Amino acid sequence: MASVSSLASTLHQRIADALSAALPEAGVADPLLRRSDRADFQANGMLALAKKLKGNPRELAAKVVEGLPVGEGELMREIEVSGPGFLNITVSDRAITETLAARAADERLGVPFKEHPGATVIDWAQPNVAKEMHVGHLRNTVIGNSVVRLLEFTGEKVISRHHIGDWGTQFGMLIQYLIEHPHELDHKDGISGEEAMSSLNRLYKASRALFDSDAEFKTRARRRVVDLQAGDAETIALWQKFVDESKIYFYSVFDKLDVEIRDEDIVGESGYNDMLAETCRMLEESGVAVRSEGALCVFFDDVKGPEGNPVPLIVQKSDGGFGYAATDLSAIRDRVFNLKADTLLYVVDTRQSLHFKMVFETARRAGWLKDGVKAVQLGFGTVLGKDGKPFKTREGETVRLVDLLDEAIDRAAAVVREKARDLTEEEIADRAAQVGIGAVKYADLSTSAARDYKFDLDQMVSLNGDTSVYLQYAYARIQSILRKAGDAAPAAHPELPLAPAERALGLHLDQFAATVAEAAGEYAPHKLAGYLYQLASLYTTFYDQCPVLKAESAEAVENRLFLCDLTARTLHQGMALLGIRTPEKL
Repeated sequence: MASVSSLASTLHQRIADALSAALPEAGVADPLLRRSDRADFQANGMLALAKKLKGNPRELAAKVVEGLPVGEGELMREIEVSGPGFLNITVSDRAITETLAARAADERLGVPFKEHPGATVIDWAQPNVAKEMHVGHLRNTVIGNSVVRLLEFTGEKVISRHHIGDWGTQFGMLIQYLIEHPHELDHKDGISGEEAMSSLNRLYKASRALFDSDAEFKTRARRRVVDLQAGDAETIALWQKFVDESKIYFYSVFDKLDVEIRDEDIVGESGYNDMLAETCRMLEESGVAVRSEGALCVFFDDVKGPEGNPVPLIVQKSDGGFGYAATDLSAIRDRVFNLKADTLLYVVDTRQSLHFKMVFETARRAGWLKDGVKAVQLGFGTVLGKDGKPFKTREGETVRLVDLLDEAIDRAAAVVREKARDLTEEEIADRAAQVGIGAVKYADLSTSAARDYKFDLDQMVSLNGDTSVYLQYAYARIQSILRKAGDAAPAAHPELPLAPAERALGLHLDQFAATVAEAAGEYAPHKLAGYLYQLASLYTTFYDQCPVLKAESAEAVENRLFLCDLTARTLHQGMALLGIRTPEKL
């Protein structure tokens, strides 16, 4: 379908044309159009233009107005020149309804595909093999999933990479213990994620205790690390067992979180193991990295320690072992040269910002991040408890992610049960999962990623305020109205005047495409969340002030059903881009 122009973009073009006609010597001029609380829109471009040409801005504004048709049948119903040449513009009711009708006729609700889509490799959802997922794994998963959805919806080619921790010295300990206790991971097919994690936890604790208490076992475990790095067949087979067992657990948690992780997108630290030596050789030969006290290091003029000494990025340790930097730099090589990415996006804790700044700069010096390829860390803040401190259990332990999700679902079940009219127990359980998980995701996504936020389940599952439950309830309310409409069907009637609440709702609906483009372009799901909350709020005002099924005429009923239906579709699509479901009934 042809692209759908928004009211703002159509207005912008009309006023820009009128500006050029009124002042041809100015060439192409930007009218600086924005939404306004004094009218529907305000254009402020005359002020800067008059200043540039040493003219009177009010006189210029009056000239522009002369060249613009105004009236109820036109795009603009009224234009007022105010202050030092500002244009306060009120669009016609007809223009609002006609523009929304074009948006409604498009299955994408007017959201265009990017003109020049690129290829983005996004690194998100990074659990560790043989370790439980905790609250710290929530944000990279939820934010990453939404960014993937936004980018794909706008036409970007997206390749996910889940850089799981599946390599390193602890695996020597685990594998050696499994060799000496070969039946520890034996079980039937169809094991649950909880059972898989229980087995891994038990094995980890037992092997750790033996490692700490038995010097001979410790020696054997360290030899096993060498075997692992050398690719010994038996060692690799047992290592794979740990990875497979962990994936059963990962997938059970991701499934509960309603996030799809594809197996082919999981490329952990091990995936770059064969590249590490070559990465180091290339850095050393090019002079980007130098030997310092036996270690291979990259130095930076602006990175110094507390005493003013340079703090390097250590690519290879003095004992020959490889640091995280070697893996991250090898991953950049793979993503740029093999996957042909022009954007590398990392959804990683802000506390790793210095590491990634140094890694990106090293890759630029080495020529791996060329002009036209950008690397971005989408850093996220910390999940805090109600007390404003990092979220912990009462015992001071890290909160298990699965426990947190289960509690959210339980709290949501109480809310759904209280509101449920005609839902079965099975439906209540299904809605509780959608509401509870949606509440957790929305609390995260409605906050700018870089900021910390407080994890408060009581607030998250509230029907009032800026919560996903409020948005889901607005959607379910609309579905209820549409079910009760009988023979009346949604239909746009541009000839009808609009009430103030209808106008406000319609003007906001028209901003959906621009909001999605902005949220995708800035990797900012919170901007879409904010838009959707305002949409639900404007709909609530519309619902309170404008009877839908008891409107004064059949045409008015159809037009208000049309506004209801378009609001529901926009909420549904917008929430889907956040990774949140919208139940038909609540």
